[in-house]
Formats: sequence, C-alpha cells, structure tokens
Amino acid sequence: MKKYRIGVDVGGTNVKIALVDFEGKIVYSNTIPTRAEMGYEAGVTNIKQAIKDLINETKENKNTIEAIGFGLPGQIDYKNGIVKNLPNIPGWVDIPLAKIIEDEFSIPTKLDNDVRCAALGELNFGAGVGSQNLICITVGTGIGSGIVLNGKLVRGCANAAGEIGHIKMEMNGGPLCGCGDYGCFEAFASGPAIVSLAKEFISGGKSAKYKEMAADGIITPYIVAQAALQGDAVSIQIFKQIGKIIGIGLTSVINLLNPEKIIIGGGVADAGDILLEPIRNVINDRAMPIQRDSVSIVPAKLANTAGVIGASLLINS
Repeated sequence: MKKYRIGVDVGGTNVKIALVDFEGKIVYSNTIPTRAEMGYEAGVTNIKQAIKDLINETKENKNTIEAIGFGLPGQIDYKNGIVKNLPNIPGWVDIPLAKIIEDEFSIPTKLDNDVRCAALGELNFGAGVGSQNLICITVGTGIGSGIVLNGKLVRGCANAAGEIGHIKMEMNGGPLCGCGDYGCFEAFASGPAIVSLAKEFISGGKSAKYKEMAADGIITPYIVAQAALQGDAVSIQIFKQIGKIIGIGLTSVINLLNPEKIIIGGGVADAGDILLEPIRNVINDRAMPIQRDSVSIVPAKLANTAGVIGASLLINS
C-alpha cells in the first residue's frame, strides 16, 4: 500500500494544499483563498473542507495518509502544535491547530513556520539535496530563513530561531522595520525596500521600464525584477544595490554558522543572477576565508511548491 502525506502552506492571501508522495512528488494540489478577514474559525473550516476534498478526490484515507503538516507565516509552537501568532493574518493567536486537525481526521499533524518548511523541502528534494548545513532564505515582504545544521532543522528553545531579517545592520537609527525596531536587515533589503528604491529613482528624474510596466502606477518587486531581466539599466542597478546589502547580512551569518549552501528564494529571487552575483561578490570580499571557500550561493529549486513539500515532511523532522 503506497503512503502519502498532506502538506498545507498557509499564506496571507491563499492556502496551498497538496498530497505528496515519499519521493517529494506532488500527486494532487489545490489552492483556496485564506479569507483572513473572516477570522481563524472560518479559515480553519475552509482548510478542513479542502483536506476533505483532497481525500475524496484522491480516494485516499487515514490508512494511506501518514501525516498532515502545516507551514504558517508566523510564530509557531512546534512541540505543542499551537499557532502562537500570525502577524499578517489577524485573529490567529494561540490556536491549537494540530489538535483541531487531528480530532477531525485522526491523522498525526505537525505545524511549523513557513520558511522553515521551505528549508526542509529544499533540503530533501530541492537545491539542498546532499547538504548537511544550509540556510534557506526567502526575500519577499520580509526576509525569513530556515537553518539546517548537521542535517537537522534549528528551531531554538522557543521555536523562534531563524529571524535573519532582524539582524541589526546599523547601530544608530536606520529605516523603521515592521517589527518596530530600526536598522533591521529586512528593512534595508526586502520587497518594500526595492519598491522604495524604485520610487526614489523615478522621483529623481530617472526613466525606468518598470514605470511603464506598472499597472495603475503600482510598482511591485516582481515588476522591477522583470524589468531587470529585460535589461532595464535602472532596475539592474536597484538589484545590484539590494544584492550588496543582502551580501553584507549573509556574510555575518556565514561567518557564524559556516554553511555549505545558502539557498535564496522568494519573489525577489526571480531576478536570478542579477541579484545573486552582487551577493556572491560581497561574500567573496567580506567573509572569512575558510567560511567563504566552503559556501555556495544558489537559487531555490522548488519555487512555490517548497512550502507544501516541506510541510509534508514535518512528521519526521
């Protein structure tokens, strides 16, 4: 009897759900709206229904589904299966989600942070295959990371390890971060920082392709990345600046943890080597020699499936 696991990746806009086999292949997937404005009870009800739909459509059952795993964008009590807080999904505070799902389906359920799940997916079936020490970072609205040391996810004593986006890059002041502090890594180099730089160039009189591409004048990191890939000089300059900042932040992490791979994903990573080359150059110049020579900077391979694949693996992590 072939066995499967279910992975659920909860985002601020959509929830992805997938049936994953033991080789990391997705054999069924679906996406439903998160409906964050409806509160956690409605959200959980919708997720339950999506799991029921998956089970019905694939004709699987609790005997063939070994586990259910959730990746969620916030603070998770992994040991007790509790959602502590999801900053961008109001109302999800101290929710015993693992118990709720186990009571409904009688299938073992685990929860973890979404970026940690992505790291687990990349480690087992993506860019991290064969590695024992890696850091998977996602550059999007913020900068998150999942850390793997000696083949194991690093969670920390309160399951809060990996907040790379809140490394302090400036001693006094700096831009305000979403966490409420100043001078954090992600305040300098995440998606909003790219948009801010893009607007700054335009206000300074620069002509940029992303301005023409922006629907209704709304500039997004994705549009700036696409303009860069099309050869727009201003967009390329923006990604060079952002890449240098990311390189500085990662240099400290590389010196501290000595990983063999840094895997970079998230929407901003769509720019490819336009972003990765400045990161590599800074690390080559600034990291300590032993750490520098033993690390490679690579793009994520699993794209938007990393979260569900990684979540499906939580039962054994």
